[in-house]
Amino acid sequence: MSPQHNDRMSDLSFRLMAATFSVIDLFSGYVEQRAQTFGLQPGMSVVDYGCGPGRYSLLFAGLVGASGVVYAVDVQPLAIETVKKKAAQKGLQNIRPVLAHGYSSGLPDQVAERLFALDMFFSVADPAAFLGELRRITRPDGLLILDDGHQSRQTTKEKLLASGYWTIQEELRDHLKCAPRK
Repeated sequence: MSPQHNDRMSDLSFRLMAATFSVIDLFSGYVEQRAQTFGLQPGMSVVDYGCGPGRYSLLFAGLVGASGVVYAVDVQPLAIETVKKKAAQKGLQNIRPVLAHGYSSGLPDQVAERLFALDMFFSVADPAAFLGELRRITRPDGLLILDDGHQSRQTTKEKLLASGYWTIQEELRDHLKCAPRK
């Protein structure tokens, strides 16, 4: 089986997840509040890896402004279509939806100043290959924001450090800030 097949949720699961997020986001400002803490600035180049239905990508697009760019990357074709539709509805010109193939994003080397892997790392079958791709597309002075999702913090840290690509710069309650290993 290819990594893409192992790591990609079914179309039905994606639709259920997207519907659940829509309902949650109607009643909670969590995503908006959280996005404000990531240090995004106008003009930044950002990658939202595992973007799902785009709940963070769309917010990031507003935070980096017209002079910035957000690459919304996912292995699920429905995610890419969903992000395209939402970006068009909101008139966002700075979102670039990208369909990844396995652990290959197809993005240029060192494109990201900030890279986000939110609520998805737990589902990655080959963490070292995935983290290697993230390292490739992150600038030397960039940051990876990684959360645990549905696994323990200890498991997240073990996978991250075992890859050899990242160091933990800061550990916060709901995510890790990681720097590329030199």
